[in-house]
Amino acid sequence: MRFFLVQRMKLEALYQIFLSHPLVTTDSRKIEAGSIFFALKGENFNGNAFALSALAKGASYAVVDEGQYAVSEKILLVDNVLQTLQGLARLHRQKMGIPILAITGTNGKTTTKELVASVLSKRFKVVFTKGNLNNHIGVPLTLLTIKPETQFGVIEMGANHPGEIAELCNIALPDYGLITNVGRAHLEGFGSFEGVIQTKTELYRFLGQNNGTIFINNANPFLTGPAGKIRKIGYTTSKGMEGLEGEAISAEPFLVFKALFPKGWLYIKTKLVGRYNLENALAAAAIGQYFGIEPTGIAAAIEAYQPDNNRSQMVDTGRNRLLMDAYNANPTSTRAALENFAQLEAPKKGVILGDMLELGSDAQEEHQKMVDFLGTLKMDAVFLVGNQYSNCILPEPFHHFFSAGELAIYLKETRLSDFLILIKGSRGMKLETIEPEL
Repeated sequence: MRFFLVQRMKLEALYQIFLSHPLVTTDSRKIEAGSIFFALKGENFNGNAFALSALAKGASYAVVDEGQYAVSEKILLVDNVLQTLQGLARLHRQKMGIPILAITGTNGKTTTKELVASVLSKRFKVVFTKGNLNNHIGVPLTLLTIKPETQFGVIEMGANHPGEIAELCNIALPDYGLITNVGRAHLEGFGSFEGVIQTKTELYRFLGQNNGTIFINNANPFLTGPAGKIRKIGYTTSKGMEGLEGEAISAEPFLVFKALFPKGWLYIKTKLVGRYNLENALAAAAIGQYFGIEPTGIAAAIEAYQPDNNRSQMVDTGRNRLLMDAYNANPTSTRAALENFAQLEAPKKGVILGDMLELGSDAQEEHQKMVDFLGTLKMDAVFLVGNQYSNCILPEPFHHFFSAGELAIYLKETRLSDFLILIKGSRGMKLETIEPEL
C-alpha cells in the first residue's frame, strides 16, 4: 500500500477537487454532469482513450495515467489510476471518520448487507454497497459516496483469491466486521477450503491489529477458532451460547423466526425464502441491538426487506411458483437450498440446477456429489444445465441441457404447470432467462 505515501501530495490536491465535484464514475458511457471520470484499464479496454470523450459528455475532470492523453488542464495525470482511486477513497474514509462495518463470507453476504443496512437505517443515515460492487473497484466507489451527513457505512467485501480481503480492508479501514460463514466456493482461486477460511478471516486479522470489533455466530466453529481474542459481539443459532439467540419457526416458504432480546422473545416474519437465511437475519438483529436500535424497530426493518436480483425470490408466474435463486451457487449454498426446498410442501416439485463455477480441480467431484444428493430427494422433475453436469452420472429421470437457452426451448414445448420449482445456479449460467417459459 506504499502508493498512499508516494502520492500523498497528489492525493491531497485531487481530494480538494473531489470535494467540489463529489461524484465519481469509471464508465465513460454513464457520465453525469460535474463528475470526475477515472480512466481505468482492463484486459480489453483502456479508459485513458475516453478521457476527452468523458469531458465532452459533461465530466468536470478526467484522471489518466498515460501522458499522451493529458491534453487538457481538466485531464489530471497520475502514476496509476486504480491506485489513485483506491487512495482517494481511503483518504475520504479517513476524513469522514464515520464507523465502517465490513461484511464478507462465502454465502449470504449481500442479503446480510441489505438487512444490516435496513436495520441501521432506523437510526442512522447509512451508505452501503449497492448491488455487488464488492471488489477492488466497487469498494472505493462506495466509500466515495459518503457525504458529510452520512453517519454509518456498510461495506460488502468479496474475494476469489488470497489477500483480497486484506487489500480491501486497507482501503476501507473498517471498525467492525462480520463474516457470514465460510464454504466451498471459488476453490479455483483459493486452492482449498482451508484457503477460503484463511482469506475470509483476513478481516478478523485486520480488526485484531486495529482494535476493531467483530460480530460472530458463536455456533460456527470455523469462525470462532480464527476469531481468537478479538473483541466480539455474538449471536447464535444454538441454545446456551453467548449472544443474541435465534431460532427458526417455519419456512413455508418464507422464514419466520424468533429472537431472544433482553425483554423476551420477539417473532419476526421475513420475506426471505429458506431457513438458511436465519443466520443472515440474526446477524442484522445483533448488529442493530448493539447500536441501540429497539427490538421492534429491528423487527420492522427485517420484515420490510424484500429480496431482489434473483436472490431467494419467490415468483408466481401464474402457471408455477418459482423459488428463484439464480444469482450465485456453490456446493455449500446449493446443498442448503436443496435441503430447505425438500422440506416445502407442494403437489408437484421440480429442481433446475446450473453449473457451480470456479471450483477448479474439485468441480467434477462436487457436481457429482450434488447429483447424488439430489437423487435422494425424490423430485417430480429435475433439469441440470451446463458442461459440468454433462459429465456426471445421472439417474434415469434427470434431464440435462448444455445451456439455459436449450432448456428454455424444451420448457416452451413441455409447458410445466402447477409446480413449485427451485432454480439455483451460478450467475454465468443465466438461469433467470428461463422464467418466461415457466
